[in-house]
Amino acid sequence: QVHLVESGGGSVQAGGSLRLACVASGSTSIINAMAWYRQGPGKQRQLVAVHGDGERRLYTDSAKGRFTISRDKTKNAVYLQMNSLKPEDTAVYYCSAGLWAANYVPTSRWGQGTQVTVSS
Repeated sequence: QVHLVESGGGSVQAGGSLRLACVASGSTSIINAMAWYRQGPGKQRQLVAVHGDGERRLYTDSAKGRFTISRDKTKNAVYLQMNSLKPEDTAVYYCSAGLWAANYVPTSRWGQGTQVTVSS
């Protein structure tokens, strides 16, 4: 079992930046990727970005050009640098750990999430 703890959320104005962090503990040897999801008000949880082994990364359209995912395997950590934030980025952001072959499959339980609020 992998346990995840997210941090770094907060409230910013549009155009601002935030950096989210997530640290994994437990059976981290069974995963080969970590990812960020988000769930906006009244919306389903959706994938934002994935970081696999090495420099393999995937960004969904909502993140391309503004967000950067990075990973530190020595710390079992994943980060999400978010720039040029928009009000529509307002959501609870969740970290995930899992397996990425053809598709990313989360295998960990969800953490508590971290709230990001962007005001116009």
